[in-house]
Amino acid sequence: MESEKKKKKILKKLKNKYRLVILNDASFEEKFSYRLSPLNLVTLIISFVFVITSLVATLIIFTPLREYIPGYTDVSLRQDLTALVLKSDSLERELATNNSYLNKISSILKGEVLDSKDTTVSEGSTNNLPNKNLVPSTEDSALRAYVEREESFSLNQTVGSEQRLNTEINFFPPLKGSITEEFYPNKEHFGIDIVAPKNEAIKAALDGTVIFSEWTVETGYVIHLQHEKNITTIYKHNSVLLKKTGDIVKAGEAIAIIGNTGKLTSGPHLHFELWRDGVAANPTKYINFN
Repeated sequence: MESEKKKKKILKKLKNKYRLVILNDASFEEKFSYRLSPLNLVTLIISFVFVITSLVATLIIFTPLREYIPGYTDVSLRQDLTALVLKSDSLERELATNNSYLNKISSILKGEVLDSKDTTVSEGSTNNLPNKNLVPSTEDSALRAYVEREESFSLNQTVGSEQRLNTEINFFPPLKGSITEEFYPNKEHFGIDIVAPKNEAIKAALDGTVIFSEWTVETGYVIHLQHEKNITTIYKHNSVLLKKTGDIVKAGEAIAIIGNTGKLTSGPHLHFELWRDGVAANPTKYINFN
């Protein structure tokens, strides 16, 4: 009974009306008055807090202000970031693969010997290869043999291909002089060595484009020309290179000066190589160097 009386007494106090009056201090004139009870005041305060909280929550959820709140997770932003990281990783791997490929091509053009590790397939490229028996079948072996017979048109192997090349192409002698070492492909000497006077100009054998013009340790200053019909000519041990990579040259145009550069040389001379379809040919069969 006492507790009920206390509750009623508290409720009655909350419902008691009070008047808030604002008076003029000089004339005591009433300027403003407001009648309220403690219960009304509590309700008003709770309503005000609820409205402010709702406004703040709305601003955070539906405006970019949420990005400035530490720890607030934006799912779409996180997904975009993950996608960018994956793309960046893929681009790095692709760039590394391309750089490795370009380095190998550069080494091949310079005449350098590739390390056995460089000629193997990378570990990442074999992950997706199926584990199958790679032994060629009888039909495959027969097809390979047939293709090899049909494509055996190397310049230094068949008379027919030599006659065809002679009638199709007129080579300009890159240098007039004495041949000191002949073409010996079995000894990995894929060209001829020509001795000529000092400061003699070396000329392009055919119209073409310079695809390599650099210094190498073994063969000194080297220049490679790419011609039509998949023909490539190589000029090694030069003292000076007159053309750079990308230049267009005409047959008989000076491209270098005879020299004695590189480790694999014992005197001023030109080492000249002639290639077609990736096969070395004997230059003396197509060019008169005397």
